[in-house]
Amino acid sequence: MDFLPPDRSYPSGFGLHRCHFDDQAQAELIKTVQKAVTVAPWFQPTMPRTGQPLSVRMSNFGPLGWVADHKGYRYQVHHPETGAPWPPIPDLLLEAWHALTGCAVPPDCCLINWYQGTAKMGLHVDKDEADYAFPVVSVSLGDDAVFVLGQTMRKGPYRRMMVKSGDVCVLAGAARLRYHGVDRIVPGSNPIIPGGGRWNLTLRRARPAP
Repeated sequence: MDFLPPDRSYPSGFGLHRCHFDDQAQAELIKTVQKAVTVAPWFQPTMPRTGQPLSVRMSNFGPLGWVADHKGYRYQVHHPETGAPWPPIPDLLLEAWHALTGCAVPPDCCLINWYQGTAKMGLHVDKDEADYAFPVVSVSLGDDAVFVLGQTMRKGPYRRMMVKSGDVCVLAGAARLRYHGVDRIVPGSNPIIPGGGRWNLTLRRARPAP
């Protein structure tokens, strides 16, 4: 995998907003996630064709939640194990969506990924949504992570960047369908997550605009 050298320039439509959430806001988001997973507990997604478990555990906020299992990748209105609806998206995240993207239409899903130890996320493009004109907004909490941003095709070159707790990445416009992933986390680099690791909160609009 060929990596571009680090610099201050990013592709059109990509934004890396350092420290968007201060310590107080991060603490509030952590408490909100803890409360949410009491009603929408962590679950282990699996690859549809192979049944191979992903290395992250997941939950969701919002009217819709993203799931992966033998039935495929999809959004659904209820938790795959409990059948209960997902908890609402926190106001702090909705405010960040509008402030950083200028998008008037709100997200209807916030995927919560929990990375621990050697967990990572392979290069992928978010394509389960109805309209790619809407951005993808990703919030980091806890341990540092190596975020990888590629091209619109899987072939490189790629840019790697360290994302830290409170940072927010935005994929919009020309960057919306770029391959991206998490190469690794740095365990113990920011131990604010109960149980350790990193939580990634990804806001998306899955349905067409009303």
